[in-house]
Amino acid sequence: MNLKKGIIQTLTSSGSARINLSLVQRMSMHTIPLQNLLFMLLPVAIVGYFYYKWLGDAKEIAYATLRMTSQLLLIGYVLEFLFKDDSPLIGVAIVFFMIAVSSLIALRSCRQKSLQKYTHIFSAIAIGGSFNLLIVLIAVLDLKSLYTPMIMIPLAGMIYANAMNAVAIAVERFDYEIQLNDYAQSRFLAFKAAMIPQVNTLLAVGLVSLPGMMTGQILSGISPLIAARYQIVVMAMVLGSAGISTILFLYWQRVATRQSADIT
Repeated sequence: MNLKKGIIQTLTSSGSARINLSLVQRMSMHTIPLQNLLFMLLPVAIVGYFYYKWLGDAKEIAYATLRMTSQLLLIGYVLEFLFKDDSPLIGVAIVFFMIAVSSLIALRSCRQKSLQKYTHIFSAIAIGGSFNLLIVLIAVLDLKSLYTPMIMIPLAGMIYANAMNAVAIAVERFDYEIQLNDYAQSRFLAFKAAMIPQVNTLLAVGLVSLPGMMTGQILSGISPLIAARYQIVVMAMVLGSAGISTILFLYWQRVATRQSADIT
């Protein structure tokens, strides 16, 4: 099932919406010529100049920009290949890879890195993220096939990336606070810090910003009302995955903290 048919079947099967087929058939995203991307180097160069003048680092912005560009172009080619293969084994491998890499990135925030801490982060992101992903794929979108690459891969990326960011904030804050406070207070401060960006995003969406997925769908010609439904799903799954992953991680830190106290 391609994405256009998926949108039609998902929304019309519930009887809650009717989509003008001709509108969907006319959906087309304006193709940006590669040379036009060079214009975006101007604002990047301005930031890079002040980054160098104020922070003394002349390479980090350039390196980050070059890496971002190469990674996105590379993943574009990879996704072209993956979208043509609907093997569930590939889907499982992709999800595992996303969780493993996001866990390693989140571990960078930890003062004392260990296999146990990585296991806690990995398990928290895996359970919290996968729980939300399955709800969206099975219950919300009601897909005929659980692994539809064009839908599952982008959704999984959003879910695990946001879970990673929330857990990374919780890891850093908890490690700091546990040196000064007891477990309950450290958990309170770490969970609050991790949830602030998530809650702020919910409060700002539609008023301050139009999220990427909704903007992309509108630019593709989809009705803003339909795009809003999809964005509601995305916002809920992002909050859910980030919150549940953080809750699990902080809960397991209670056990680890008790074990450390017993050893001491």
